[in-house]
Amino acid sequence: MAKELEFLTKRSEDYSKWYNELVIKADLAEQSDVRGCMVIKPYGYAIWEKMQRTLDDMFKETGVQNAYFPLLIPKSFLSKEAEHVEGFAKECAVVTHYRLKTNDTHDGVVVDPAARLEEELIIRPTSETIIWNTFKNWIHSYRDLPLLVNQWCNVMRWEMRTRLFLRTSEFLWQEGHTAHATREEAEERAQMMLKVYAKFAEECMAVPVIQGVKSETERFAGALDTYTIEAMMQDGKALQSGTSHFLGQNFGKAFEVQFLNKDNQAEYAWATSWGVSTRLMGALIMTHSDDNGLVLPPALAPTQVVIIPIAKPEQLSAINEKAEALMAQLKALGISVKYDNADNKRPGFKFADYELKGIPVRLVLGARDLEKGLVEVMRRDTLEKENMPLEGLAEKVKALLDDIQKNIYEKARKFRDEHIYECDNYEEFKERVKDGGFFLCHWDGTAETEAQIKEETQATIRCVPFGVEQTPGVDMVSGKPAKARVLIARSY
Repeated sequence: MAKELEFLTKRSEDYSKWYNELVIKADLAEQSDVRGCMVIKPYGYAIWEKMQRTLDDMFKETGVQNAYFPLLIPKSFLSKEAEHVEGFAKECAVVTHYRLKTNDTHDGVVVDPAARLEEELIIRPTSETIIWNTFKNWIHSYRDLPLLVNQWCNVMRWEMRTRLFLRTSEFLWQEGHTAHATREEAEERAQMMLKVYAKFAEECMAVPVIQGVKSETERFAGALDTYTIEAMMQDGKALQSGTSHFLGQNFGKAFEVQFLNKDNQAEYAWATSWGVSTRLMGALIMTHSDDNGLVLPPALAPTQVVIIPIAKPEQLSAINEKAEALMAQLKALGISVKYDNADNKRPGFKFADYELKGIPVRLVLGARDLEKGLVEVMRRDTLEKENMPLEGLAEKVKALLDDIQKNIYEKARKFRDEHIYECDNYEEFKERVKDGGFFLCHWDGTAETEAQIKEETQATIRCVPFGVEQTPGVDMVSGKPAKARVLIARSY
């Protein structure tokens, strides 16, 4: 790395410090002066935009349409669904007044006590209540169903301990909300959206995930079932990377959303909600990146290829011409490319900076190599370099990008699979879980056992995973017959 760029803390020395430094140094985000909130910088937001664009297309392929609902929610709305309000009450930011006034010394402002709201407004922690209050105006007959909407927005959940992307008081997300005529349709939709999230994580983010259903204790407030995708970070901790909730008729009943069925009888609508957030940025960073900086999957890299010239001033004109032709060829193949011929930074600085930012492929156009018809090609995932012929290079780069996408996924999958363990001895579990990893353990299904595990090990039941053979067993903590083998891990 160039002298001008400070080295990152190594992951092996302090993984948490490495992550925090990388987010800052790679120009992804920074702390805001607003407590608990972050500023997402242009480079970080460009990655989020690519996530948005891809997910938005995937949602729309399933029939979902985008809408927008108010940021402010009347307090009484949250009171209508008991589990929901209990789950979010401690995280809510409350608006109590609607006006400021100049203070007595005329050098600042204060809240005008005469401008108190008749009913307080909650800055949305999630939008089930405001959306279902709206749905009652839209849904009257079975012909109005299913109703499938999504909104891209910000939410506020008052956090005491924050960390860029992983946990902030304000964050960006999408939240899908659907209404259905039958329980079966709603459950099918909730599981469908989980599969959409899993497909996006694995095929676009190159992050392998485990799909499953949450325990009752870990469910979303007001849900009958919460489905989840869980990803493993390089320190062995789990990161919940997307959830989809089957809400039953809880919100239909709470907000009187009824429809006439085909037999002309009134029924309450069945509901789902589902969402992912800028937490996915944290997953992307912690799954792939290394001690040199970010490693981005080509599918989500804002710039997939960077071209850097190395030449004397009198040679630049000829190199610029070749670079422009190469850029045109790459762009014709749908590849995003940047040509950095700025003369205010040394090539070594540029190399280090683009490695830090995770650009998947670097092409170096050196005057001597070009005389031989060659270009130096470096792939960010392995840092391997190779001289390739300029002729036909664009097609080779496209194939290389595809290979990088597959390679970083396989690397993450191999790491994940090597750190999944079956464990039936609680003392052994308590020692091994300190070092990270996913543990498949028998569980008796009780909240008491779940709470004991959390208290004694700081690990939680992430989910009852799909695709795991559920053979009879004994709970490692209580010794009682097990209801399932669950996935347990420490988490973010």
